Amino acid sequence: MSFSEVTLSMLEGTKYTLGLFFITLLIAIPFGMVIAAFELSKSKIVSSITKGFVWIIRGTPLMLQLIVVMYVPGLVFGMPMRERFLAAIIAFGINYAAYFAEIYRGGIQSIPQGQYEAGYVLGFKRKQIVSRIVIPQVFKRIMPPMSNEVITLVKDTSLANIIGIVEIIMTAKTIVSTKGIIWPLFYTGVFYLVMSGVLTILFNYIEKKLDYYKI
Repeated sequence: MSFSEVTLSMLEGTKYTLGLFFITLLIAIPFGMVIAAFELSKSKIVSSITKGFVWIIRGTPLMLQLIVVMYVPGLVFGMPMRERFLAAIIAFGINYAAYFAEIYRGGIQSIPQGQYEAGYVLGFKRKQIVSRIVIPQVFKRIMPPMSNEVITLVKDTSLANIIGIVEIIMTAKTIVSTKGIIWPLFYTGVFYLVMSGVLTILFNYIEKKLDYYKI
């Protein structure tokens, strides 16, 4: 199998990798905000339940969560998950929403209470304080950990092959087993490095744009 044929096969697998990556972000970023809001709720019951949920998700392997989402509905409820890609999206979305929620919560709680009080003294309403004072600072503070998690997501998409998603790693493993050549498995590293490199450049650009706002 020639280098160009392997590359084309890898690019085919990349479509699933990128699809899982972007859909996970579309789900996890807003869902993470909702979870963070529940964690910061004044209701101890809501806050405790949410923190327990986050603890479970962050404390168990993503691979196990993929297996649970894929197979438990069929084994326990008699409703098998027929769409493997959907199962991967659900597992990844929940997992990364929990991690993003902790980043949001940490960013919000890092803002001193005195800044809210100063805003009230200046005659700002709470919505104005949040939108003009708090959010700009939170956004800047959470950018480094968010960028780290997003880049980690690129590599974690490889775990989807455990439930049969034909992403880059699965494509390479198929080539290795059928063609008897091992180098395509190492070649996958190039694709992950390119994707991670693009994201690194993007986040570096965003962070430079935020340099106008010093904390």
